[in-house]
Amino acid sequence: MSVKNQFSKYANQYKNHNIIQQIVAKSLIRELKSQPKRVLELGCGSGQVYNHISWKLDFYKAIDFSASMCELHPKGKNIEVKCFDFDTQEFLDEIKDNHYDLVLSSSALQWSKDLSKIIKHLSLITKEINAVLFTSNTFKTIQDITNAKSPILDEVSIKEAFSKYFECEFETIMYKLEFDNKKDLFDYIKKSGVSGANPSLEFKNAKKLYKEYNLNYLEFEVIFVKTISKL
Repeated sequence: MSVKNQFSKYANQYKNHNIIQQIVAKSLIRELKSQPKRVLELGCGSGQVYNHISWKLDFYKAIDFSASMCELHPKGKNIEVKCFDFDTQEFLDEIKDNHYDLVLSSSALQWSKDLSKIIKHLSLITKEINAVLFTSNTFKTIQDITNAKSPILDEVSIKEAFSKYFECEFETIMYKLEFDNKKDLFDYIKKSGVSGANPSLEFKNAKKLYKEYNLNYLEFEVIFVKTISKL
């Protein structure tokens, strides 16, 4: 296990509010040691992960709870895109009789209300999971200033959930996204889709935050999870 710091000055290069999600999706695929034929992806979005896959697949099942994202995801004869919330029984019923060489997930599972339950069910249909999750240390300084609790899972809970069912390798990376000015930085918070930026910020805490936030970057902490074997 290692903790790394990476500095990324991408915010102004691309007027793009999910640049960290894109970086980690690319890293997730780059790190794969094999070219699995049957793949399940949780939280597929508009295809950030799928678009980095360069080898031939037999079957790709892509799941996202957003219908508009599912519409944008690449389609094809060996691709099945389904709209499910992975915290629901409907999702668990959907996958229970399947088998996959690999389950992928990028920037999605941190929202789960019961991650341990999801991993348990995944352990029945695959031997291998590669995932990257944002942790509650994302936007940590903002949370400290506003006394807000992160709505996403912390690193310890994530590790515990995976380690119950798999032997795992974990790597935690803090990305720092630099901005030229405060206005750009605050615009990014509103539009980035990685929470910590809850609606109350816009009213009660916005002024305090604007005054007290002295960093020229935002913090995003992600944990890369690779399962080695089942327990």
